[in-house]
Amino acid sequence: MGFKLKEKVAIVTGSGQGIGRAIAIALANEGAKVVTNNRRPGTPGGDAETTAKQIIDQGNEAIPFFGDIADFNIAEKLIQAAIEKFGRLDILVNNAGTPKLLTRLWELTEEDWDTCIDSFLKGTFNCTRHATPIMKQQKWGRIINTTSISWLGNPPDCAYAAAKAGTVGLTWATALEIMHFGATCNAFAPAAATRLNTNNKVKTHLKTLFEAGILTKERYEEMLNPPSPETVAPLIVYLCTEEASTITGQVFDIDGNQLSLYSKPVKASTIFKEHDLWTVDELTKLVPKALL
Repeated sequence: MGFKLKEKVAIVTGSGQGIGRAIAIALANEGAKVVTNNRRPGTPGGDAETTAKQIIDQGNEAIPFFGDIADFNIAEKLIQAAIEKFGRLDILVNNAGTPKLLTRLWELTEEDWDTCIDSFLKGTFNCTRHATPIMKQQKWGRIINTTSISWLGNPPDCAYAAAKAGTVGLTWATALEIMHFGATCNAFAPAAATRLNTNNKVKTHLKTLFEAGILTKERYEEMLNPPSPETVAPLIVYLCTEEASTITGQVFDIDGNQLSLYSKPVKASTIFKEHDLWTVDELTKLVPKALL
């Protein structure tokens, strides 16, 4: 057990199993007191209570909280649970989500869209909204959001891509808003084996991509055998330490032992006309060869 996070209090949403559980246990092993969370008890594969029990059995402190953080009021109660039990909140890891739909745009229903956006993006906002006043008052805080490589627009499932891209935008904006209060906000896109990406629906989809020539055999086999969730935890713990106090507004990619940093978008090229508006004829000539 380490002591880098001694006396810190952390909430990890979606920590009943998979990546969230691995992060919660790793934070506890560095001395943090942890509030675990998932929607409801009895989830196959583990829930907030089983994760909390594992932390306690290892000699650390934890309590479970059941509730859907896509609900604004439930998210507030989760934050308050940390305050009531441990007296403060230092770390928030927004990791909760729902299984990927893997549904093409023209097949998505409004309900599908709302469920995905609420679970990933709204849930992240809800918890962040209720946590930031506490961190602002304490003059210290760490918020870490879970995004995905899908934020780059990887098909299918544009609802998931939109939610994860929105999470990146939320991360950048949050980082700027809280940076003067001793708090940071970063995001990570993990490649790890979870129930979201190892179910039969995902495997069937990957096989379809491979047979269509979209995935190479090497990439197909890599995606069928992702790294363990434990490979994600070390970077997340590091980002929560005092040593990482100047790192904020960043988006990391974690793929096993390979860590990468995404660059922020920049204007790749520009055309400018000093007088009058562009004409369509001018743009027809200039955009392909000068802007693109």
